[in-house]
Amino acid sequence: MFETFGFETLTAPQAAVFFALALGALFGILAERTKFCFRRALVGEDRRQAMGIWLTALAVAVLGTQGAVAMEWISFEDHRYLATDLPVAALVIGGALFGAGMVLTRGCASRLTVLAATGNLRAWTVLAVFAIAAHAMLKGVLAPVRTGLGSWTVSLDSAALPGSAMVWTAAIAVLALAYAARSGNRPLPLLGAALLGALVPLGWVATGFVLYDDFDPVAMESLAFTSTWSDTLFYLIASTSIPAGFGAGLIGGVLVGSFVSALAARRLAWTSFTSPRETGRYMTGAVLMGVGGVLAGGCTVGAGLSGVPTLAIAPVLAILSIAAGALATQAALKGALQGALHPAE
Repeated sequence: MFETFGFETLTAPQAAVFFALALGALFGILAERTKFCFRRALVGEDRRQAMGIWLTALAVAVLGTQGAVAMEWISFEDHRYLATDLPVAALVIGGALFGAGMVLTRGCASRLTVLAATGNLRAWTVLAVFAIAAHAMLKGVLAPVRTGLGSWTVSLDSAALPGSAMVWTAAIAVLALAYAARSGNRPLPLLGAALLGALVPLGWVATGFVLYDDFDPVAMESLAFTSTWSDTLFYLIASTSIPAGFGAGLIGGVLVGSFVSALAARRLAWTSFTSPRETGRYMTGAVLMGVGGVLAGGCTVGAGLSGVPTLAIAPVLAILSIAAGALATQAALKGALQGALHPAE
């Protein structure tokens, strides 16, 4: 469809970068304002309200994405999420590692990207290590780990959730919105979450339909923070050899949008580590997130917010594994703290 717009100076891949910048900026503004974060929704002090925000975004993302599928604007039939050989070991292990990492770093990759733009030096450090670990898993020395675990698969007749897509869409949306209505959030944050969720189908439709070009194709993508940080790292160190892609545009947009939002609300502040022990904990978590995010096929946004609306089994298994890893790690940390405060006699 892209060629029908008559662009003379932009190719579809170049237009995808500018679109990703705009998409990322909107996400950055909305995520900074709503404090959007899956970790907070699981183990934060305000987890009920945070889960309401997250589920509102998910409900809108599911409705919008499946609406676009019903309109035949996009299709996920050839997408990696719907591969009939399900890499169960990679999804479960990767998800658990990512969940553990985001608890250790006190934020998932998307939340840390938003925080980095507000002056959080911890977030910048974690994201640098996260991007290196993710790139090492995708294309570097850790790639054999990825291919090895990815070879443990279960063959499925269909990699989509069993049953009708309409039923699953309605069930997820109704349950998510019912929880959100009882989460104690005010209407404005929920509206912000809904707008954030709408960015997911916007991303799928733009890259899979509007920017579709037979002669210069672009990958169908939406919000994600694992492969995009890896691509951004690669672009930053080799920009004279490779052009910017959707990933670099998205990360750049999120940073700009988050900065503008925090600046307007006067929430810019320098934050750093308080001790070597804390630094080690955050670095460990960053590595776990980078490794786990690649194995699981995405982060809480890539596999969760963007992946679940495809109604494929893989992202559902990934986000459930992330949640399990996060809850188990939080329980272990809490137990260790209690043991230190009340040692056995």
